[in-house]
Amino acid sequence: MIYRVFPLAPGAAPTEEGGPLFVPRALQGSSRHDNPEHYGALYASRVPESAVAERIQVFRGRQLTDVHFQRADGRRYALASIDESGLADVVDLDDPEQLLHRALRPSLVATRRRTDTQPIALGIFQEGASGLGWWSTLEASWANVTLFAERATPSLRQAGPPELLTVDHPVVRTAAELLGVSIAAVRPRHGARRRER
Repeated sequence: MIYRVFPLAPGAAPTEEGGPLFVPRALQGSSRHDNPEHYGALYASRVPESAVAERIQVFRGRQLTDVHFQRADGRRYALASIDESGLADVVDLDDPEQLLHRALRPSLVATRRRTDTQPIALGIFQEGASGLGWWSTLEASWANVTLFAERATPSLRQAGPPELLTVDHPVVRTAAELLGVSIAAVRPRHGARRRER
């Protein structure tokens, strides 16, 4: 199972804009494994906390509220569970044998320098793979994947409905705690009875 955070458009098909498998290829180019002239990069994680952490890491030192899970266009971020059991050719860059085979050092896989990471991804794409696995730079025990969308999405299946993200969501709370992101106190819903003293 892999997990992805995306801006949900109710009623959108999985590969349409607003669906969990949609990749905005025309907007890509600056992220870790982007090579939009060759493929769309679908970023996901094998750990739901990692997918959420990638979205909320910018709120370190600030207070996270439900407003931060809503975009200006009104769409809200959701967590999707995706069955990727149909993929057999994802290269695992957390495997020392794979690193040795490609003469890669772990530091090249984890660096923030896109001039290093994008050519690595392009080389794996040119081998014919469906994607690559790598470890999160936020927490090394979290396994992330980058899939080459046009090859991978036909083998992916949505596993259940997406879950809208709020500060009450347990995955959000766990990810925020691990990142040191503070969560705003949740106010009681309108009309909720106050506790008696």
